[in-house]
Amino acid sequence: MRRVDRLRTGRNAGILQSGTSPRILTTSASTARDPVSAGRRRHLSSAIGIARVLCILGIVYVHAWTGLPGGDLARLNDTPQGILRWALIDLLGRGAVPLLSVISGWLVAASLARRGWRSFLPAKARTIILPMILWNAFAIVLVSGAARLGWIQAPMPTTLWWTIDELLCLASPNDINVQMSFLRDLFVCMLLAPLLMRLPNWALGIAALVALAWSVSGVAFVLLLRPAILLFFIAGILARRRDLAAWVAMQPMAVTGVAYALLAALQIWLETAGIARGVDNPLLLSSIDLAMRCVTALFFWSIAWRLAGSRFTGALLGLEPFAFLMFSAHLIMIWLGGPLIGRLTGPLGAPLYPVFLLVQPLLVLAATLLLGRLLAATSPALATVLSGGRLKPAAEVDRPADLRPHTR
Repeated sequence: MRRVDRLRTGRNAGILQSGTSPRILTTSASTARDPVSAGRRRHLSSAIGIARVLCILGIVYVHAWTGLPGGDLARLNDTPQGILRWALIDLLGRGAVPLLSVISGWLVAASLARRGWRSFLPAKARTIILPMILWNAFAIVLVSGAARLGWIQAPMPTTLWWTIDELLCLASPNDINVQMSFLRDLFVCMLLAPLLMRLPNWALGIAALVALAWSVSGVAFVLLLRPAILLFFIAGILARRRDLAAWVAMQPMAVTGVAYALLAALQIWLETAGIARGVDNPLLLSSIDLAMRCVTALFFWSIAWRLAGSRFTGALLGLEPFAFLMFSAHLIMIWLGGPLIGRLTGPLGAPLYPVFLLVQPLLVLAATLLLGRLLAATSPALATVLSGGRLKPAAEVDRPADLRPHTR
């Protein structure tokens, strides 16, 4: 993978960016020391980068273009194409946010140790909140603008409050860039991180249980739009304290695979027959859904760990600097580009639609690489901001070589 000549990859942007220094806080008695070797650190850094790429590709399936409004979409849920779409979303794509949240929790200790909270929080605002606001603004202008011109069907500003909420994700998830509420909730977790890092393990466990109960209860509160993000963020902190990342990843694939297959079978049964037969308790369904997301995240972490030691490592890590850009821009691309390609393939239900559905992550990836390189060539500073700090001018990169992603 050829890199942009004027840019190098940075490490200081938090989630969707590559791993930070593997050091962790040692000033607290509750924080474990990192026992892994330099070689293991490089492997771990590579696995994190690869996991990030896999996660963002999976998220594209969750938001894939269908060409149908909600009512028509629901009527096709039980068709072969509807089941294929559901499987890609629920059995693959929805494990991405938990794994990204765990990775963020894992990395936050090193980031705090290196910066201290006084510089940590402004840095996260620059690399999470600022690009979130800018991409939301782009979405309103481009997508709502296209809808206003009659080119596509998409949400348009209705009130001043709608526009403010769509821009800042204050009280509800976005209508256009629906994925951006993740960055909003992630930043809340970052605000809590200095406190969470000082808690002993038992107190973190209680906080995780509270987040778990909040998540499955369905109770809405403005602090977090998706409280499960806090649950997995705390899990990442605890995993680092216990040095569990490598241990979990190196378990036999059969173990994780069997757990994944059993829960997937349960989900398929619920989708095709169980709910219709009265198995529809909201608390039960929420719990099963959360368990499925957790197992899917573990499954793909195991895959990322194994890919990190394969001949595909270099190619996958070459994509990693563009992961944040793809996360932020993919729905704008889908809103605008989906209808154009859909004229050739047809919407969900058309004979050619499954081909379009399956390749949408690759099409979005290709568009993201083109966009990233165009930004790099024309405005490196803007590329840095919009990529959450991942695409950085070479002069700004200053980190030891052994902390860079390991490539083969």
